[in-house]
Amino acid sequence: MGLIKIDGIRMTTRQQLIYKYKTASILEKLIVLNVILFVFTYLVRTILFLMGTEANPLIEWLAFPQSLSDLIFKPWSIITYAFIHGDIWHIIFNMLILHLGGSQFLIYYSGKRLLNYYIMGAIFGALIYTLSYSLLPAFSSLSKGYIIGASASVMAVLIGVTTKVPNAQIRLFFLGNLKLWWIAAFFLVSDIVQIPLGNAGGHLSHLGGALIGFLYTKQLDKGNDIGKWIENTIASFQSFFVSKPKPKKTTKVKMKTVYKNKSYAKKTTINKSEKQKQIDAILDKISNSGYESLSKEEKDFLFNAGKDL
Repeated sequence: MGLIKIDGIRMTTRQQLIYKYKTASILEKLIVLNVILFVFTYLVRTILFLMGTEANPLIEWLAFPQSLSDLIFKPWSIITYAFIHGDIWHIIFNMLILHLGGSQFLIYYSGKRLLNYYIMGAIFGALIYTLSYSLLPAFSSLSKGYIIGASASVMAVLIGVTTKVPNAQIRLFFLGNLKLWWIAAFFLVSDIVQIPLGNAGGHLSHLGGALIGFLYTKQLDKGNDIGKWIENTIASFQSFFVSKPKPKKTTKVKMKTVYKNKSYAKKTTINKSEKQKQIDAILDKISNSGYESLSKEEKDFLFNAGKDL
């Protein structure tokens, strides 16, 4: 496997991917995950088409059904539908709005809270969708269907940050500087007026996502994090699969030898193979425990090694 340099640090292709993943924000990871799943589902769709069938069981398995009775048999769909899209314009539009709102969101809140909003938007949007079909007369004559797309989640993030800072300005291409609440109001009104024109359930789910985004921010202002359970659930789930690696004694000894005395560290010459071993050990630690698990000495070593390479 060839070596690649990132910020002057020599890494293998595998280490490069790990580094990119570990240093990416939650917003970037959400967008990449949506794109990967979109490409994968369409590859499956293409294969099935070539085999003579237009049905796509993968999308049907991940999509959220309008019937509560169907939901019992695939409860995961209340979240997975928010990562599946119907066509290229569907995902491009949603990811652009997610990036727009998410970039502003991360100025005021953490990445973990962004994920909370995204999932809360998906759940609340799905519930509004299925309740609409169950309770509203306008939907009684419609045949069974399902919903896909990140729109409810995207609206939760956009309306959530708009509720926090409605007058924050965003520069949009040829439109110039626009206040967040102008953008949010445009999408809200657009969904409302399109309800009788088609895809009524979808537009209602978008409004459901917007509503939970508004309520979430209002509760945060009061000191109540109504989405904290999502963060806790994810942390508990990860604990089953990610075990804290035992620190390597040899690595610690080497790092202490180099950094015990800073003046000595500057004078000591470390051959290239030894330096590469230490870089590999640090990158392995990033792979297992994340960049934040590094000590200050390890971060400094990685930075200085990059300048020397």
